[in-house]
Amino acid sequence: MTTRAGRPRRRNQVLSREQIIDTAVAMLDAGGESALTIRALTERLSTGSGAIYYHVGTRDELLDTATETVIGAALTTRPAGSAAAPADEIRVVALALFDAIAAHPWLATRLTLQIVRNPVGPVTVGIFERIGGQMDALGVPRASWFDAASTLVHYILGAVSQNARIEGDTSGIDPAGDRDAFVDEASAAWQGLDPEAYPFMHAVVGQMREHDDREQFLTGIAVIVDGLARLR
Repeated sequence: MTTRAGRPRRRNQVLSREQIIDTAVAMLDAGGESALTIRALTERLSTGSGAIYYHVGTRDELLDTATETVIGAALTTRPAGSAAAPADEIRVVALALFDAIAAHPWLATRLTLQIVRNPVGPVTVGIFERIGGQMDALGVPRASWFDAASTLVHYILGAVSQNARIEGDTSGIDPAGDRDAFVDEASAAWQGLDPEAYPFMHAVVGQMREHDDREQFLTGIAVIVDGLARLR
């Protein structure tokens, strides 16, 4: 007998929650949120939609779970050695978040949504606990802990989001565009500005052309942490 056309072939092995999440992340990495539908996921896994709903719930719940999984892995990153300074702890987790979003461009949008929609969820709590947990060791007054941690978190999320795939109106923007080509074009445009009207732009155009995104990100972290350590 032949199987009915259009129905995904059933798996012989038991499908796990981890397999579903891993496959969903791979699909998101390959095509963004629009690529992840329950139908496409069932076809990829050769299963039915019931198995997906049973293990991970709706599509929105799956997106949240995928976000929690990737961010959760980044938050487990620790500095080498057992006696890391608080600045090292912050730098390591910040860079882990930076690299996670660079590797998963869909993640920045979902990360922002999680923090806004679910302030007690594992993503929001995990990030604030890892960053905020260093405020005491930095010597930040307790009354300033929230403001200090929020400043760092806002900087981290804002900076890493520059590596995200932009959702919504993307007219004139190529989310898969070549970074070096963009930097060359922008620096050439800056070089063409009137040097008397824009002396700063001319002074830094060479630095802009040669800068490294990760090093620039870490410089920002160092500047903020140094400032927080001076709060009294």
